[in-house]
Parts: sequence; C-alpha cells; structure tokens
Amino acid sequence: MSEELSKAYSPNEIEDKWYKIWEENGYFTAQHNAEKPGYSIAIPPPNVTGILHMGHMLNNSIQDAIIRFKRMSGFDALWIPGMDHAGIATQNKVERMLKEEGTSKEEIGYDEFLRRTWEWKEKHGGLITKQLRKLGVSLDWSRERFTMDEGLSDAVKEVFIKLYNDGLIYRGEYIVNWCPFDKTALADDEVDHTDEKGKIWEIKYKIKDSDDYVIIATTRPETMLGDTGVAVNPNDERYKDLVGKKVILPLMNREIPVVADEYVDMEFGTGVVKMTPSHDPNDFEVAKRTGLEFINIFTEDAHVNSNGGKYKGLDRYEARDAILADLEKEGLLVGVKEHNHAVGHCYRCNSVIEPRVSTQWFVKMKPLAKRALEVVKNGQIKITPQRWEKVYYNWLENIRDWTISRQIWWGHRIPAYYAQDGTVFVAKSLEDAKKQAKEKFGVETELTEEKDVLDTWFSSALWPFSTLGWPKETEDLKKFFPTNALVTGADILFFWVARMVMMSLYIKDEIPFSYVYLHGIIRDELGRKMSKSLGNSPDPLDLIAKYGADAIRFSFLYNTSQGQDIHFSEKLIEMGSTFANKVWNASRFVLSNLEDFDSSVKIDSSEFKLEDKWILSKLQNTARQVNESFEKYELDTAAKLAYEFFRGNFCDWYVEIAKTRVYGQEGRDKTVAQYVLKTVLDKGLKMLHPFMPFITEEIWQKLDLGEETIMLSDFPKEEKEFVNLEAEKEFDFLKEIVNAIRNIRGEANVSPAKKIEVIFKTVNDAEKNILQHNAKILDKLANVEKYEFNAEIPELVGFKLVETTEIYVPLNDLIDKEKEIAKLIKNIEKTEKELNKVLGKLSNEKFLSKAPKEVIDKEKGIKEELENKIAKFRESINLYKN
Repeated sequence: MSEELSKAYSPNEIEDKWYKIWEENGYFTAQHNAEKPGYSIAIPPPNVTGILHMGHMLNNSIQDAIIRFKRMSGFDALWIPGMDHAGIATQNKVERMLKEEGTSKEEIGYDEFLRRTWEWKEKHGGLITKQLRKLGVSLDWSRERFTMDEGLSDAVKEVFIKLYNDGLIYRGEYIVNWCPFDKTALADDEVDHTDEKGKIWEIKYKIKDSDDYVIIATTRPETMLGDTGVAVNPNDERYKDLVGKKVILPLMNREIPVVADEYVDMEFGTGVVKMTPSHDPNDFEVAKRTGLEFINIFTEDAHVNSNGGKYKGLDRYEARDAILADLEKEGLLVGVKEHNHAVGHCYRCNSVIEPRVSTQWFVKMKPLAKRALEVVKNGQIKITPQRWEKVYYNWLENIRDWTISRQIWWGHRIPAYYAQDGTVFVAKSLEDAKKQAKEKFGVETELTEEKDVLDTWFSSALWPFSTLGWPKETEDLKKFFPTNALVTGADILFFWVARMVMMSLYIKDEIPFSYVYLHGIIRDELGRKMSKSLGNSPDPLDLIAKYGADAIRFSFLYNTSQGQDIHFSEKLIEMGSTFANKVWNASRFVLSNLEDFDSSVKIDSSEFKLEDKWILSKLQNTARQVNESFEKYELDTAAKLAYEFFRGNFCDWYVEIAKTRVYGQEGRDKTVAQYVLKTVLDKGLKMLHPFMPFITEEIWQKLDLGEETIMLSDFPKEEKEFVNLEAEKEFDFLKEIVNAIRNIRGEANVSPAKKIEVIFKTVNDAEKNILQHNAKILDKLANVEKYEFNAEIPELVGFKLVETTEIYVPLNDLIDKEKEIAKLIKNIEKTEKELNKVLGKLSNEKFLSKAPKEVIDKEKGIKEELENKIAKFRESINLYKN
C-alpha cells in the first residue's frame, strides 16, 4: 500500500520540510560506527563575512553529492563544516561599520575593537551557513568549527611554536608586498597581477665631476626619491669605466654609487637602472649583494615621508606628477614611451601594491615544499584535472618564503614576546614566555606581546586535522584523518591546497587527503566571471525560491565536467526543473497504481515479460556504471546515467508500457508489473538522491519501505541475477522499431493519435519472433492497430530499416496528398529565397576578395545544404504525384 503524492510539485514546501527533519534527526552526524569505514571531506571554509554565491552552490553541490553517495554506500561519512575568520576582509567590514558610526578602531582601542568584531561575527557571521542549508547540504553541523575558536587557536600556536623551534620560522627585515589601503604586508600569492598601460620615463643622472650623464629608464619615477645607487651589467662594454664612480641623484642632489650586477638586463632601456632597494624586490636583492643603502620614502598609506624632501606629504601619484614636472623644468626628462607592464593589486581591496622594506615574520618554504612535491609526483595525492599538477609543481619548485605576519588587529596574534633588549620568546602564553625569560636572564622580566597577527591562510593550512581536534588525539582524528577528497576551485591551489599538504606532512607525517577535485568557475553566457559589479551574478536564494534546490543542483552536476567552467544561464536550470517535474509526475502515476499492491508477494523471475527483464537488466547496468563514475569522482557522468535511466528507460518506455498492464486490470500480470514499477522506482530514486535529495526523499517516503530515510538506505549495486543481455538486445530492437515508425509518422505529418497499419519484411526469425509477441507494445507506443509480414507493398509508403527488418507504413489513407504537395511547394519557395541570398554573396566579387576563407567555405556549405533540401522536397512531391 502506498500513499498518494500531491498533484503539483512544489519544491519550496518539500525542501524546507525535509531539511528540518534531517537535521533534527541527526542524519548528517557521523556515528563512529565500528563496522563502517570512515570517509571524510572538510569543507573549504567560507569567510565569516560571506554570503552564498554561485561558486558556493557548485562547490557544495559537488561535495554533498559525494558525501551522500558514500553515506549510502556503507561508509561512516563525515562532512566537516566551518568558517574562516578572514582577517583583512572582516576587519574591513567592521572598520566600515565604525566609520558609519563616526568613529574608528584607533579611537575605540584594540580591546574594544576586538569585542566589536566578535559581536559582528556573532550577528552577521554564519549567514552563509543558514543559506547553505537551503541547498540541502548534509554537513555534520554538530562538528562545526571556526578558525578562531579555542581548539583551532591552540592548534595554530602549537604549529607556530614547532616551526619556530625547528628553525623554519624567522623574523627579519625584508621587502614585502604592502597594501597601502589595508596597511599590511601580503604574501606573493595574495597579489593579483594585471597587465596595464603605463609609461617608461627616461631621466638624466649627472656623473659626478663630469659634464656627462647616464640616462636611466623607469616606470615609477616617484621612487627615485629613495634611490641609493644605479646599476649596470658587469659585461656591458658601454659602462665598464662607470662602475665605482658616483652620480648625482636629480632633484635630491645626493651622491649615489654606480654598482655592477648581473641582474641588469643590457637590452632593457639604456642598460642603466636606478636602484631603490626599499621599494623594489629586485633592487633589494642587488643592494644586499652590493652593499647599497636602504632608504624608505613612503608612509604605511603610500604618502611620501620626511625622506622625500620637499615632496613630503604627497600621495605617491601626486608625487609622481610633481617630480616629472620638476624634472622637465630642469631639462632632465629626456623621453617618454608607452609601456605595458604587470601591476600588482591587493587581492582583497584591489589597491596597487607598494613594495616596502619592513620587519616581518616568514616561514622557510623550501624544506616543506620538497615533500609536498613528492606526494603528488608519486601518486599519493591525485589532482584532477591533471593539467593542474604542472602548475602545482611549478609553484612549489620556485617557492619563496611565506610572509605570515599581518599588521591588522583581527586574527591569531603571533605567539611571540619581546624583552627590553629585543630578545624574542615564542610561547603559548605570556606565563610560558616569562618562564623562558627567567631561565635566560635569571630574573623576572617585563615582556611585551607581538602586535602582528598571522595571515588567515596560516590557520586554514591546518584545517584538515585541526577541525578533527588536533593537537588532542581525538577519536575523530583517529577515524577521519586523513580526509579523503578535497573539492575546491583552482584559484586557491597555492593559497590553501599546497599549504595544507605541506602542513599535514610536517605535523602529522601524513597526507591531508588523497584526491583533489578542482572544479571550474561559473561564468555567464558570454564567458565572463560572475561578479556583483558586472551585474551578471544572480542571487542563488532567488534561484532556489524560483526553481528549487534540486533543480539547480542537478543542472550544475549534470553540466560539470571535472575542471571545466560552466557557462550559466537560466535555461540550464530549466532543464533540471523539467526533469524534477518528470520524476514527480512519473512517480505519481506509479504510486497511484500501487494502492492495491501487496508488497509481501513473491514474484518468480519466470513471470517477467520482455519489458520487465529489460528494465531490471538496464537497472543493474546503470547501478554498476553510476557506482563506477562516483568512485572516479566523475559526477557529471553519474548524473547523466541516472537521468537517462530514469527519464529515458523508465518514464518514456517502461512506465508507458506498464500502463496497459495496470490500468483497470487485475490478476497476476498486473501484480508483476506493480512489483517491477515499485522496485525500479525505489532504486531509481536512490540513484538520483545524491543529486536531488529533497524530491527523492519526498517520493521515496510514500513507497513505505519500512526505512527511516532514503539518505541512510543502501545505494543500488549491480545484482547479477537480474542482468539479462538477451532481453536488453531484444527490447532495444523493439525500441528501434517504435522509433522508426514514429519517425515515418513525423516525416509524413501523420498525427501520433491516428491508428496505422504496418507491413514488416524480415528474413530473421528472431526479429520476427520479437515483433509477433509484442503487438501490445507496438500498439501502445506507436499506435499500430495491426501489422502483417511480407504483404504486398503499396506505392505510397513510408520506409525505414532496423537491423534486417524492413518497415513499411502505407500512407495512402493517412494523408491529404494535395495538402502535402502545397505545403512542400511552400517549403521549396522559402528555401529558394534563402538559397538566392547565399548565391548572391558567392557571386559578389567584393565579398569573395575580402571575406576570410572559413567564411566563404561556410557559405558554400550552406548553399549545398539548401540545394539538398530542395531536392528532397521535390522527391517527396514526385512521391505524392505517383
């Protein structure tokens, strides 16, 4: 006995209802069931400031499909949720809020600012997790983590101290990428480089005690205020005599030396370059090798400081204009050229980066990178798509030390303390640091805490094990680490993926995951990235309200080949929505015809008809292939297989045939058909469940199978006893016959509602046998009233060939010849007009001489196509005239 489904499919009603039930019943919670192997995924933690966007929808749909499949496949499956404190981004939000209140972080002070930020986090943070629930994600909310919760903060301190004690963290004065807006250092990979139009200015630098000049080329004339030398290549014959001499720095009238270094490109500009060691990473390295002085000329917000003489107080671009005007006035500006060059921008606020020498904390990356390279090269970690492995290798092989300190207030304070004489003590707490200081100095010592915080990515790098309770040796850590898969975007391959690999190997001596699934980006129909500023990014919550989460999830997963970008349009989702309706309506039919079915009935396989054997065999093949695709993380293939089976084989064929056996029927044949309908609907819904969790649960519950929830039921596996390739072959032949008859109808414009007669000619006894025993199917699916074999063929017929069977449909009584001829003449006239346009182009000398070859070839192809069309129409007219 089964319950009815409501007539109309209303996704929002169903989705809200089921999510609540799933969460309240703890179905998402990993149980530590000793009989089940563990399987785990850690979510890429969204920023605490985040709101659901299209990328999250894709990323989380992929993860949820994987975790639901594993849960149904007998695993104790854990999907760990959590959020990232997002240092700079969150601080920006709170600072903006304070500005609106007419105050600032400096005005309210450090402690109050932190209190307000935590308050902001409690109020606004986590909005995204509420929104994610709308998508149906089966995250284990009981284990939700935050990068600044107590446990994760302990993990951060522990790792920092270990790295420091192992000599892998150091503090020093180096040139770093500086964001003048956020007033903090950034790591190399937090800088977005974009090609921009710029200029190269050529400036005269007078050689001391001489009337001669050297001409140097620069793209950033404002930095000349901090020049402490000029450099030439030691192999450059033009400047051999110049090395060791001094030049006078224009406008500043400071004597600066000429040094030789192989870094200088003899081909660039004049082969003489200015050296600003405090504001250029390459000049910084040259200065270290040649002993040039360091002069910083900028404040933290990129205004000229007191080292800039009369330009003090100007913003860097105002200073550029003033300097160029003064150089011109003094006749020292000798040339300006257009020049395209890469300009670094802060990945958070898009301000132009200013390289700046400052004291920062760094991690030595080369020793950590070595093992992270090995585990991908030896296949312990597989990255998909494989093309990204090269990018991963390239980054790790050329890795630079990681600037981990940030000059902001929100984040993990670096666990370092300073004595009056500058001695550094790295410790978990002030008490521990004081103990260290007492051991060193023999007396109680006053210590001050480091003000800098750690780069957000430092805590994210520990995510796969810190979320499971490390540094404590928890049960979760034992069962669920290493995690299995990581699903993320390729844009954070270095920021996050590579660093997690390095940190897991360093701390746990294990890989953090074995499979990295890098998905593509969701773009608009024009191929542009989605962004608020372009106005091409729909609100996911609006889409869910309009179509339901199932339709969106299914459309995304069906259309996501590993690593390929998705070109989004609402048409994409309409496909998922149409399919959801199809699933609903077919299920309604099945359920309404199971009311008198006794589920305890035993069916013997000898009672199955050809279509029963066929659908049950197709079910096994599909189950096997869907399992294989999921195991390979080929989710689009799995979605297509489940879709083709349910929509194609089940709805379009089996259900249609079954109608003749269950409508108003009684007896054993009806019972057999009901048994097959119920079995296939049950398994078909289970295969769709990872993609469309809500609708499948709602329908499956009505099947009343005595289990609590579809999400904890068993995922269908191949059952060999139902595999029947012979039945598949026979029924597939029948399908082709039906399709051929439908095509003949279509070509001759015969309504599908009209009963027809068919003549078959075949020399194959097996084919004849199939046709003789399935009159009911031919009648139901192709509206064939009667058919015979090897009868005389009339003149006006539609014809198709399937295998060795010839199919003839007599058309004489089915069509109005005059009407068809008139229609064909109209088609010929219309097509001839199109052809004349093309012929006009192809006889136009101007077009032929100017158009590219591929355009001309395309037009020739169209000409051929139209001529063939006209020939076919004429053939049909002749057929009707005979």
